[in-house]
Amino acid sequence: MAKLNLGIVCPMANEADLATTFVKETLKQCEGFASVTFFAVIDCASTDDTLDILLTLAESESRLNVVWAPENRCVVDAYVRGYKEAIYAGCDWILEIDAGFSHQPSDIQKFFPKMLQGFDCVFGSRFCQGGRIKNSPLSRRLISRGGTIITNLLLGTKLTDMTSGFQMFTQQSLKYILSQGIKSRYHFFQTEIKFHCRQFKIAEVPIHYQAASPSVHRAAIHDAFKNLGRLFLERYFKGAKKLKIQSNKN
Repeated sequence: MAKLNLGIVCPMANEADLATTFVKETLKQCEGFASVTFFAVIDCASTDDTLDILLTLAESESRLNVVWAPENRCVVDAYVRGYKEAIYAGCDWILEIDAGFSHQPSDIQKFFPKMLQGFDCVFGSRFCQGGRIKNSPLSRRLISRGGTIITNLLLGTKLTDMTSGFQMFTQQSLKYILSQGIKSRYHFFQTEIKFHCRQFKIAEVPIHYQAASPSVHRAAIHDAFKNLGRLFLERYFKGAKKLKIQSNKN
């Protein structure tokens, strides 16, 4: 890892109470790299003092890069902006983590051994052995579990957790994901990313997740079903096209 540049992508909004502690705890888990850059993406969704607090912290913490992105229209735009910043900065590995300690910085070091083994993408899982969810109502757990089962069936994926957003990529795999386009405007984009990664060498590691919100908006559920149908059709027609090509060759 001493030859690698690590980028950490973390959209942050209304995190004034925890922003400084979270950044410091996350960076503490990322020692041993040639360089580490924490890309904190802030946009107009944040209405408290998070931006000012992070700008002040950046004056003494050179590894913190505060990205002000007022053009963002949704949370997906914040993540994509962070991905692009990390790629542009030449980061070899890019870690995505949610702020506010819904994802635990102490889990970060579980990702590094898998990446060193040559995996292109490593996904945090709440449902594999050793994974755990805290402070989440049964309804939200059922949505996450059910969503994983349905998407694996329809999209041909085989992960234990298709909706988690704690994950790590090589620069090359993340470039490919962005080249495919991310059309979801809500948190289903995490599933969309995993669908695009299905041909890569991928692995899962257990994470401990603490729910940041007890509910899921109806618009997010509608977006998930709409984009799940789109990805299913994409997979179906690509599969049919491959069979036709193979048939013609024979």
